[in-house]
Amino acid sequence: MKIGLLEPLGVSRERIEELAGPVRSAGHTFVYYDQKTTDIQELKRRSQGCDVVMIANNPYPAEVIDASEQLKMLNVAFTGIDHVGLEACRKRGVIVCNAANYSNQAVAELAIGMTIALLRKMTQADAGVRRGGTSAGLMGGEIAGRTVGIVGTGRIGMITAKLFKAFGAEVIAHSRTERQEAISLGIRYVPLDTLMGCSDIVSLHMPSNASTKGMIDRRMIRLMKPRALLINCARGPIVDAQALADALNEGRIAGAGIDVFGCEPPIPDDDPLLHAKNTLLTPHIAFLSEESMMRRAEIVFRNLYAYLDGKPENVCEG
Repeated sequence: MKIGLLEPLGVSRERIEELAGPVRSAGHTFVYYDQKTTDIQELKRRSQGCDVVMIANNPYPAEVIDASEQLKMLNVAFTGIDHVGLEACRKRGVIVCNAANYSNQAVAELAIGMTIALLRKMTQADAGVRRGGTSAGLMGGEIAGRTVGIVGTGRIGMITAKLFKAFGAEVIAHSRTERQEAISLGIRYVPLDTLMGCSDIVSLHMPSNASTKGMIDRRMIRLMKPRALLINCARGPIVDAQALADALNEGRIAGAGIDVFGCEPPIPDDDPLLHAKNTLLTPHIAFLSEESMMRRAEIVFRNLYAYLDGKPENVCEG
């Protein structure tokens, strides 16, 4: 078989070659491209003749899948697979696997970090001290004693909830599925309307799909407290960006930490959140830690070996 890794995975080439060693030893061809591309024709060229294609969070559209006649498995080094032409994979019978859980801790920690940065006005403090300023106007707040609403209590949501509880917050939650683990920790499940209205901090941890797109809309944002914060390290389309920007600019909520947008960075200049008040913006880095990158590489190569052994793991489609 021919296996193509079409983009870097955030680890050294030496580590990639080490992980790929057994593939080559078994007589398979392994090709690695260490530069990302979104060019359709280049993606087609890189995929040509591949039985297995490995990607990360780079878009892999239906046009490329349809042109890859030998493709049997798409091995995605990412948790979400909404950047892949899934319908084309279904039509072709291509197995799609992901790297679930590799970045759980990294994402949860960024959500906490964004919350602390907003509560303690760290961005303003940094800018102020560089201008020769003082602590004037930089009175901050603490997580302890506040109510945190976790929307989505999957693995990342649960880690985030535990971290907030460790800081002394009261945690409530809303999720499609109520987890006994959360209930045992004293986390109370409530309707989404209630969570949005009661929380001092709302942290989002849902996938992007038809049921979650636009879930945090203008009505939901209007329910939030004037001093509340919204943290989104999940997916951009979950939130109505214009409605959130309007609420921030009008002072109807206190701030927002946003790591995800309607598209992958760079973000267009007309994105309303780029110009909203009291925002902390990061370019989709929640998953990006040295530890998570190493875990991700190991998971996708395990996926590959499992598929070659006829026992595919982490199958999302197919």
